[in-house]
Amino acid sequence: MLLSLTITDFVLVDRLELDFQAGFSVLTGETGAGKSILLDALSLVLGERADAGVVREGTQRAEVAAEFSLESPSDLAAWLDENDLTGERDSLLLRRVIEANGRSRSFINGRAATAQQLKAVGEFLVDIHGQHAHYSLLKSAEQRRLLDAYAGSTLLAAEVAGAFRAWRDARGRRENAESHAGEQESERERLNWMVNELTALEFTLDGWAALQEDHRRLAHAAELLAGAQAAAGLIDDDGDCALGHLKEARGRLVDLAEIDPALHEHLGMLESAADTLHEAARELARYAERVDLDPDALAEAEARIAAVQDAARKFRLRPEDIPEHLADAVAQLEELGAARDLEALQQAEAAAEAAYRDLAERLTRRRQEAAGRLGQAVSRTMQQLAMQGGAFEAGMLPNEPASHGLEEVEFRVSPHAGQSLKPLAKTASGGELSRVGLALQTVLSGVSGAPTLIFDEVDSGIGGGVAEIVGRLLAELGRDRQVLCVTHLPQVAARAAQHYQVSKATTAGHALSRVVCLDRVARVEEVARMLGGVTITEATREHADEMLRGTV
Repeated sequence: MLLSLTITDFVLVDRLELDFQAGFSVLTGETGAGKSILLDALSLVLGERADAGVVREGTQRAEVAAEFSLESPSDLAAWLDENDLTGERDSLLLRRVIEANGRSRSFINGRAATAQQLKAVGEFLVDIHGQHAHYSLLKSAEQRRLLDAYAGSTLLAAEVAGAFRAWRDARGRRENAESHAGEQESERERLNWMVNELTALEFTLDGWAALQEDHRRLAHAAELLAGAQAAAGLIDDDGDCALGHLKEARGRLVDLAEIDPALHEHLGMLESAADTLHEAARELARYAERVDLDPDALAEAEARIAAVQDAARKFRLRPEDIPEHLADAVAQLEELGAARDLEALQQAEAAAEAAYRDLAERLTRRRQEAAGRLGQAVSRTMQQLAMQGGAFEAGMLPNEPASHGLEEVEFRVSPHAGQSLKPLAKTASGGELSRVGLALQTVLSGVSGAPTLIFDEVDSGIGGGVAEIVGRLLAELGRDRQVLCVTHLPQVAARAAQHYQVSKATTAGHALSRVVCLDRVARVEEVARMLGGVTITEATREHADEMLRGTV
């Protein structure tokens, strides 16, 4: 349930804080006062598209915040937990900021969120029926959407659309294989040649690195042998060598250490150095023994390197890219092999079609069952809206398989007794369309899971005794849901449990909207204004008071 709405610098509103109650509430006011601005602000904080034009002239940003009560556990609570957007246990805070440059920021429970996440949350919280919804009823797609919502088939309809796309794609693959068979055969031959060439090379990245290392060693074998032997000789040889000089230095220090014992530490260091040099000379000699002066091995390594480089040049690759290129070619061959198997493609297409038709036929059965219930429910409601003897039907016209199913949905109406059912777009007048739309929205609100229902002048084109019935219907909805309604009908306003008045005033040269929650006395004046227009008489006030006494 919507608990509060705070608006700052939004269109004609400078600062506004409203608290809401459960039950049926109305917003009324003169034309142009800004009644729908409040609903626009609420729609914005529920994820509707942002526009810099909503920022009040002369200010830097507009801000809208809405607080809702949150039942727990609930699907929304689970969604918030999954998206790491959980806040206080029993409440939910949504906030939207729109900068004058058009930049928009969204927050859920104080955490940064996307507009799409706001929209997802809004679908759990609020169901808005706008005055233009009547005209969208004339569109086949909207009629189909409403029937699916009433049937509880929205997810099934999405599955049907997905199955249709899968079928279409399978058909496309089969048709493509048939029309490009020659091209595919040529490409298959090219890929086969490439795969055979690269597979025969037996190339691996580890083997390539080892081959290059072996080649360097074999190519410089003589240099390595001579260098290792020379280094070993410089360290340890019968003649002038490092170990000889080290031994001579040690001999001189031995006698001196007898004079100064502090030199024993240095003697130890010389002995350690002598051991290290001796080990180094021995290891260098061993290395020299292992150096292989093998011209055949060198020639073999050079031939292998040349083969790899030739293959790389042939396919315009770096040697290091050969494994990846081979894997890609093998994958393409597998795809072409599948594409060449027309029988397999035909079977896949047939399976996709069967899956689509199974889902679509299930959707058709659900729609047929729901269409009967919807027709009866809307027809009953029409009788209450001065359309006695009128009837409503959700008809279905078979069509070729499509993403939306095997039929088109067509709403048909008979406004009065004795008239045949005809498509809604060809039958109803403006007032009748409003009443049929209200009947539909009243019935469909029963299947909406949203705890808050908002009606924005859905009673347009309705008056007289019908208006009283509209007010009663909305008040009945308010027994189980929170219902907010922007209205111009006093009969509807008198039925509300809470009444908000929207007015416009000029302050410092700027037009600003104001909203106040009316007490009993102020409600009489507002309902009297709605009844009597510019001039309000005592008789009008008495009538307004009587309307409120009879309903509140």
